[in-house]
Amino acid sequence: MKASHSRLALAITLSFAIVSLSYHPKSPGPYTLKERFKWSNVPTRYPVTSMIPLPSAIPHSIPKIQATFPTETSTHRQERLAKLEAVKSNFTHAWSGYKSKAWLKDEVAPLSGQALNPFGGWAATLVDALDTLWIMDMKEDFEEAVAAIDKIDFTTCALDEINVFETTIRYLGGFMAAYDLSGGQYPALLKKAAEMGSMLYKAFDTPNRMPITRWKFKDAVENVPQEAPDGILLAEIGSLTLEFTRLSQLTGDTKYYDAVQRIMSIFEDQQNKTKLPGMWPIQVNAKTEDFTGSQMFTIGGMADSAYEYLPKQYLLLNGGATQYKQMYESTLTTMKNHIFFRPMTIDGKDILFAGQVNSNGQVISATDPQAQHLGCFAGGMVALAAKAFNSEADLEVGKKLMEGCLWAYESMRGGIMPEIIHTLPCPDKLQVKCDWDQAKWVSAMTEKYGTTDVTSAEEQLQNLGLPHGIMTVDDSRYILRPEAIESVFILYRITGNATLQDRAWDMFNTIISKTKTSIAHAALNDCNAINPTKADRMESFWLAETLKYFYLIFSEPDLVSLDDYVLNTEAHPLKRTS
Repeated sequence: MKASHSRLALAITLSFAIVSLSYHPKSPGPYTLKERFKWSNVPTRYPVTSMIPLPSAIPHSIPKIQATFPTETSTHRQERLAKLEAVKSNFTHAWSGYKSKAWLKDEVAPLSGQALNPFGGWAATLVDALDTLWIMDMKEDFEEAVAAIDKIDFTTCALDEINVFETTIRYLGGFMAAYDLSGGQYPALLKKAAEMGSMLYKAFDTPNRMPITRWKFKDAVENVPQEAPDGILLAEIGSLTLEFTRLSQLTGDTKYYDAVQRIMSIFEDQQNKTKLPGMWPIQVNAKTEDFTGSQMFTIGGMADSAYEYLPKQYLLLNGGATQYKQMYESTLTTMKNHIFFRPMTIDGKDILFAGQVNSNGQVISATDPQAQHLGCFAGGMVALAAKAFNSEADLEVGKKLMEGCLWAYESMRGGIMPEIIHTLPCPDKLQVKCDWDQAKWVSAMTEKYGTTDVTSAEEQLQNLGLPHGIMTVDDSRYILRPEAIESVFILYRITGNATLQDRAWDMFNTIISKTKTSIAHAALNDCNAINPTKADRMESFWLAETLKYFYLIFSEPDLVSLDDYVLNTEAHPLKRTS
């Protein structure tokens, strides 16, 4: 979705005007005829006079990330390949549904079979799934999809406003990952990435070179003055680095890296000036370049991938910018102190979730024990950074964060973690000891549900289908999200712990059994219901992320090795250059 997402769907509902628009400038010139229009030829109002160069990689600065895997037995290999085929067959089922009913549209509706265009009508599912097709060795479908991308026209759009973040992670990331994985065999992929990059770069054509993240790109074509808004979501402005950097590496044009590095320099400068030093609030002011004003801090929806991209950018640059390591380590300290929390469980599991806090600069609230499915990426992020930065202690933190989300999957009646839950937090801020406190639990149940004693509290819990420790389900949907299996995959590749494959298999079977339709796979309105109803939506990240991560956890470990690739927040593998 890492973003997705995607990950920003939480608390944000985009209103999509499904209107076919064709953009041409009012004044005469080289763009009047659609077939001659090129984004690279649109005039720049606020040109950059001095570009920030790409840093040079530092050889041997990053240790080995993946575990050394032992030779598997023939029995284990047969079992693994059977599971691999099961994942692939579900991908091909959804892909076939898209091909037959929504080819070159953004999405197929898995119940009605309608073709939907929530991302501009630029074939989001096709582009998002390109690298998965390659990874699953579906070369014929891959080549058919590559041939079709020439029909995607970035001068027309089903929306009058695009989300720059979503477009970057899905499209730009998708084109480049397919190009990287296929070893540069298909120049059309890089050509399309460059075309998309030229378009997105115009969103930065503002007086202070800060981007407009909800961008009326017709204004840029018609040379209307633009300026960055005073309210931008943290993830939307802070999660462009990987894709723009990789585009500079592939094209040799440093303007893309320059564009995002200007943003990250502000992040670095203001990191310890916010109301929760070390982290940034979920909303920042790009117009005035004040990233300190707001009071809500989280690594969940609206913020998540901004943090995820710090260690990943360090990896993509092969240690060439220590700025990203320093920023990450500073923010992780704050997360440990204020965001991560241990829930109270009846069997005393030593697990963690990522919550949220409010801070006005003087008073920091207690951690709100809200756990979001979006936040389940944190285990993978912390573990990946722990390996990159040689921190065994942080690797344990990453494991506990992954285990928190696995506990939610394995404990809920429906076998799937919902979008948002609230837990009963441990009283010990240091998370050293957390025995089950029956009296505290009954008191919390009484306050929430009006129960009167242990018996009524137990009955209420049973009626809700909740395990001890989860107090409420605030959003019961499952929209085919990847974040939990993402962390399981990363921890498996880092630790080599084969039991994670078994637990991933259980997750996969549960999800498929509840989401499969005759056309594809559908989101669930209430994943904890005994018989959950399906929603008529399958976002492209189901093929780009969720099924890809399930496939990779059962693949040979050298397929998309974490020592060779950095996966963006939409699970698109970008090649690390040496």
